[in-house]
Amino acid sequence: MTARRRSTIVALCALAALAAPALAQPAKKTPPPVPPAAAKSDTGNLDLAYGAFQRGYYLTALAEATKRAQQNDPAAMTLLGEIYAQGFGVGRDDSKATQWYKLAAAHGNRDAMFALAMFNLEGRAGPRNPDEAARLLAAAAKLGHAPAAYDLGLLYLQGQQFPQDFARAAELFRQAADAGNAEAQYALATMVKEGRGVPKDVSEAARLMGLASVAGNVDAMVEYAIAQFNGSGIAKNEAAAAKLFLIAARRGSAIAQDRLARILMAGRGVPADATEAIKWHIVAKTGGSSDPDLDVFAGRQTQQVRDAAEKAANKWLSTLPPRS
Repeated sequence: MTARRRSTIVALCALAALAAPALAQPAKKTPPPVPPAAAKSDTGNLDLAYGAFQRGYYLTALAEATKRAQQNDPAAMTLLGEIYAQGFGVGRDDSKATQWYKLAAAHGNRDAMFALAMFNLEGRAGPRNPDEAARLLAAAAKLGHAPAAYDLGLLYLQGQQFPQDFARAAELFRQAADAGNAEAQYALATMVKEGRGVPKDVSEAARLMGLASVAGNVDAMVEYAIAQFNGSGIAKNEAAAAKLFLIAARRGSAIAQDRLARILMAGRGVPADATEAIKWHIVAKTGGSSDPDLDVFAGRQTQQVRDAAEKAANKWLSTLPPRS
């Protein structure tokens, strides 16, 4: 289990209690890790090491970063930590990664602080240390690290390393959301929608869901589409909602697949299409989303329609990777 995956699991536990029952579904994908260093070094010179790292020339990156690290460049130290942590071009070595991350963190590098926090949560290069992870997240968040602020907000939301504090969690989510973190935008939108730690504001919740949706958060797409369809906090637009449901359905959201099936059944926002409705109903059930109304609807269709829908569903499902 990766450290970022662990962060996602924390998010699921915290947000499940806040989301509306029909929407309390986990994100299916973990976002990519934050790059370990900026494209320029702390001295402002072009970062040849990170450029090589981005292009996959890991041994070149290692050599260039080592030169810079010897000059006390914390960005280079962080990059070396990432190279050893991931085993890029060298054997994975959590001990060396930790050493470089600690040196960079001591020089005030917020990316290194965040990486060390993830190491402490995961128990890499030593026993798990949630308290130290929380300390490092707080330090990185104070320096403006958006994912650190988001993860720290989750800890306050759960009341683990700190007393549960919805207002503080919302404050941290706001910090990360304002920096463009889609997970934080979704989390804050959920809190604003429910009035947890912040005043309830359906319009602000819809705005934040829209931002997270544009950034690719599938759960936010679903909630934003629901808001559009119902006209909750945003102008009612069933056609736009149907398009967004389709995008989220294609990205694997069982809730979106079910909602899409229902609007195809009813002809709301899109022309009614029994075959497509049953197709997405079958796909949604495969993903764990049942719907008795759609079962009844499918049972009323001709055998020809049901066969066509099943064929289309099987074709779509055959393109998916096998479940782990």
